[in-house]
Formats: sequence, structure tokens, C-alpha cells
Amino acid sequence: MRFLCLAFLLVNLIILPVGAQTKKVNSFFPIAVWLQNPNYAKQYQQDGGINMFVGLWNPLDEKQLTQIREAGIQLICEQNAYGLSHKSDPAIYGWMHGDEPDNAQWNETTKTYDPCISPSDIINYYKAIKQKDPDHPFYLNLGQGVSYTTWIGRGECTGKTNMYPQYLKGCDIASFDIYPVNSEDTIIKDKLWMGAKGIDSLKRWTDNRKPVYTWIETTLIGKESPRKPTPQEVKTEVWMAIIHGANGIGYFCHSFYPANDEAALLHDKQMLAAVKEINNTITSLAPVLNSDTQSGYATVKSSNAKVPVHIMAKKQDNTHYLFTVAMRNMETVASYKVSSGKEVEVIGENRKIKVVNGQFEDHFNGYEVHLYKIN
Repeated sequence: MRFLCLAFLLVNLIILPVGAQTKKVNSFFPIAVWLQNPNYAKQYQQDGGINMFVGLWNPLDEKQLTQIREAGIQLICEQNAYGLSHKSDPAIYGWMHGDEPDNAQWNETTKTYDPCISPSDIINYYKAIKQKDPDHPFYLNLGQGVSYTTWIGRGECTGKTNMYPQYLKGCDIASFDIYPVNSEDTIIKDKLWMGAKGIDSLKRWTDNRKPVYTWIETTLIGKESPRKPTPQEVKTEVWMAIIHGANGIGYFCHSFYPANDEAALLHDKQMLAAVKEINNTITSLAPVLNSDTQSGYATVKSSNAKVPVHIMAKKQDNTHYLFTVAMRNMETVASYKVSSGKEVEVIGENRKIKVVNGQFEDHFNGYEVHLYKIN
């Protein structure tokens, strides 16, 4: 299966008018859906807190662009003549490569798989597209081999991680997809932290110089999928990625079983409500998330050696924030040391914790997320 990512909210644009599109606005954090009909754009924005579409079923035209613009959503799609003639339209964020060039490529003529696409082809195509439009960013999504390095779906390219830094020279924004809950493969099955692992790799391969994203599963994807993720697992995958440095996230919304449904997320009221809550929290914290990560402010120790607790520290004005997650599906108690602060507000949980002598503790269930505002 193939998936892509990215996202940008029109009222909180990460882009400015053409010619100034590399500048960030602090109030924006990208949240996307992949390959959805523009008829759903307004519903995704209103009911899901989504701010970008990535990919279109059909070449970009006036009807689709109007629907997306009127929904207050940004678009990344394949470049075509219509798009180039409307590249100043505020709804167009950028252009994209074909999906997952690092995987073996299905050949419809021979009904067999060809090798993965050469990084040099990706780089050359990137250069050609940028010549036509140097002002919009170019987006590349890679497959699960970014994290699951021995995945056989890459064919003869399996295990060749040295190709990835080369692929990443052919884009301005990079992402990858992996779906551990939907996977039958015991190597990654239910290992929610595989998304965070892939983010670490993308950041390393880009020398932290390009935005990186990941795609999050929300549905029962296929007949072979053991089960669909729970709302809590979706929340965990999202925050694991962000805590590890993801600059944006996207949701895979399709289901191919028991019937094909591209907008299965929209038809799952419980999951849609959970995703909207996650996205509203991200959007409300966007200025914080877009600020520099603070090193040295906090440390953490887990009472259960089998459960690392990972943290990301931020600061806005005189307020510190700690975004934290238990990286394994077991309970633990986290003991924090912070260099300042007297009281911890646990965001979204309606509770507070006192800081005593620069320390506080909190309990984690398996794969649980806690977000702290420290006054």
C-alpha cells in the first residue's frame, strides 16, 4: 500500500505568498490526509482538524482546486500544466514525487516487480520540477524500509539504507509510512515506536536540514490486517513521532476490507472524534511545537527499565513544556528533574502535579502519553 504526508492550514500558513514560501509561521503545524476526494475537504477540516490534502486521484483542475481552497485547506499534488498556470493560488502548497520509490516497483506489463527507482532519477526529476517552479517545495514519501530496514518489499534494494541519504537530496520535505498495528509481520507488529525510529533516521539522513513527517494508521487497512488501531494507539503513534522530532504528521484514511473505502476515517465516528481531539491539541500547541527544543531543562528516569520514557522540552515566553511518552506497552513511573517550575499542569487531563525540590513523578500505562505545561 502506498501513502504520503504533509499538511498546512490556510489560516495558519507555513507558507507565505509565492516567492516567500520557505518562511514558517509559528502558529502552524502540518496535519494531512492522503489521496482523498476533494468532495471531503470541508468535512476533513471541520470534523477532523485536517489542514492539508496530499495527492489527488485525478490531475489537478479548477473544480478540485476550488473545493480545496474553499475548505481552507492546502494541497500537495503532482505538477501539471493547470497547476503551473495557477501556482500563485494560495491553496497550492507544493508538488510531489510518485510514492515510495525506494520499494520494488510493480510493472503492469510484465506483472512482476522491477527494482526500486534509482536515487539519481529522483534527484534529476526534482531538479527538473524545481526549474519549472522554484518557489514551491517538493515532497517525497518513502516506504517502511526507512524504519524496518530488512523489509523484503524493497526487492533487490532490501537493506540498502545507504540509498536513503541520496533519495533525500531529491526533495525539500521528506516523509515515510509504517503501520505496526495493521502489520502481520512479527518484526514490527504492534511496535508503535517504529514510527519514531523512522523519524530518527530521516532526521539523521537529512542532517536535520529538512522537515520530516510520518503517516499514521487509523483504519483496518486490508484483509490481512490483524485489527485496526485503537484511538489511544493513534495518539501514541502521533506523539511518539512529534517527540522524536517530526515537523508534521499525516493520517492514512483508506480501508480495503471488507470493501474499498477511501474515507473510512470519516465513517468511523469514534476514531474521527479521537483524531480531531489529537489535532486540536496539536494546533493549539503549534507555536510551542515550532519553537526550538530545549536541551538541559529536564531529565527523566523510568522505574521500569524495560519502558523508556522519552521527552521533548520546549519553552514559550516564561512557560516550559514537556511532551512525554512511554515507549513500550508496559506500566512505569517516570521521575522528572527540571531546572525550574513549581507546578505542572497535565494538558487535557484536568489534573496538576506539584514540583518539589525540582522534581515530580507521574504514572504511565503502556504506551501512554502525558503532555505537561510547567508554570
